[in-house]
Amino acid sequence: MENTNLNSYQSVPCQKCGRLVNNVGENALKVTCSYCVLSLVGLPKESPAKTYKPTGRPAGWHFMSEYVDNDGNVFHKGKEQPKLKGTLPPTKVKPKKKMKRRTKDEVLVARHKEKLAAERQLKKDLDKQKKFLMGDIEK
Repeated sequence: MENTNLNSYQSVPCQKCGRLVNNVGENALKVTCSYCVLSLVGLPKESPAKTYKPTGRPAGWHFMSEYVDNDGNVFHKGKEQPKLKGTLPPTKVKPKKKMKRRTKDEVLVARHKEKLAAERQLKKDLDKQKKFLMGDIEK
């Protein structure tokens, strides 16, 4: 029985630089290594489609039931309605309110004030219970 390996590979030197290229099919006569291909083609450049280009519309405009931009284009749920162009006034967008973050010291001071207020309330409740037990009933 003859053992024939269908997936037999060989190593062939690159036709440009002579570097050894592994895992080449047995029928291959010439090979160009990846380094030579990269030097011929060059490094790939980033496509301009990946970069963000602002449209001038607010965030989430395509989720609004109706949005009219400054040019008069009307959009319903993000779909443009060319028949309504210029018939409606531009949508007024309120700027998002920015939350001011508290510093660590401000958080600690606020916690301390809450703790003191809770202690005062407990003391008042304890005094009421003492008066009640002593027979001082407030009506």
